[in-house]
Amino acid sequence: MQLVSKVEEKFKELFNEVPVIIRSPGRVNLIGEHTDYNMGFVLPAAIDKAIYFAIAPVNDDNCTVYALDLNEECKFGINNLEKSEKGWPNYLMGVIEQLNNSGHSIKGFNCVFGGNIPIGAGLSSSAALEAGLAFALNYLFDLSIDNLTLVKIAQKAENEFVGVKCGIMDQYINIFGKSGNVLRIDCRSLEYSYFPFNYQDISIVLFDSRVSHSLASSEYNQRRIECGEGVNIIKKDFPNIQSLRDVSLDMLAEYKTKLENTIYRRCKYAVEENDRVLAACSALGKHDLAAFGLLMYKTHEGLSKDYEVSCKELDYLVELTNNNPDILGSRMMGGGFGGCTINLVKNDAIESVSKEIAAKYQKEFNIDANIYVTKISSGTSLINVKENAEA
Repeated sequence: MQLVSKVEEKFKELFNEVPVIIRSPGRVNLIGEHTDYNMGFVLPAAIDKAIYFAIAPVNDDNCTVYALDLNEECKFGINNLEKSEKGWPNYLMGVIEQLNNSGHSIKGFNCVFGGNIPIGAGLSSSAALEAGLAFALNYLFDLSIDNLTLVKIAQKAENEFVGVKCGIMDQYINIFGKSGNVLRIDCRSLEYSYFPFNYQDISIVLFDSRVSHSLASSEYNQRRIECGEGVNIIKKDFPNIQSLRDVSLDMLAEYKTKLENTIYRRCKYAVEENDRVLAACSALGKHDLAAFGLLMYKTHEGLSKDYEVSCKELDYLVELTNNNPDILGSRMMGGGFGGCTINLVKNDAIESVSKEIAAKYQKEFNIDANIYVTKISSGTSLINVKENAEA
């Protein structure tokens, strides 16, 4: 049975009424890693893996939410929000808290959700929950909230109620995603531009290393500190410098002897990566996917050597793609120290490439890599079940 139908039928079984159906996608980030907190550019895309919400309002302030994939239910009042030990309800309650704090008037609701975004693969299932519910409640209760405000509500839900200090990219692409396009987000101004990425013969393939090293969170915070230290030193001579976004490579070169080597290399990566995002967008404008792919490889080299957030498993997965004419680009994706590599693979070679890489990875690390094939899709939207149901 198709996923949308499962969600809808479970809702009808539990609540005996016809729901509204909302589709809320996961995302990939093609290039622009660790640039967000340096006020630079990122280049994500919404993908064809998503969470589907079946939802309808009720006449009181009580909510009943059912997680289809977990076979778990949670009940709460919109004015009585307490953190749940189950974890997943907190992403939803955080959205309601933000709507309450913003003075929006909503009632309770019934909801069933389920999806096919792999949990833990770095495809942002959490933002799909938050932004998807924010979109749904905006529609259900006719709140007239603009899209950028929905993004900020969803991000604050995760920052404040869930307690994860994420950036704005995941929620942003969830709402603003557009089929056949990637989205360049300016993390300083929050302005955005679409760039075409509509290649019928290419898929985005993720090789999940299935490792998660404990360094990730502490080292992430350390990188933010190191970049900040570099900015503070440069700022003594150039008071207008607010972040590494304002620093050019030529300017940074003048500080090679003034910055401790580690700080210099962190700053060098961030400045170069920001330039790479702009170059990647230029390549897409020329439909030059080969040039785009080479920039992905350069990003991985920088993440591994200068920013030092890769690991032997990710490096090996990228190394396996080198000099393969069926793979145009590859790099680690996400915060680092585990998770997925993102790869541009020719459709007619996906099966052979996947088998070869999975076999070599298994032999090297005794780990069976998960493989996800995705396409770029649209952002969160109301869907017509009969016309748009998909597995």
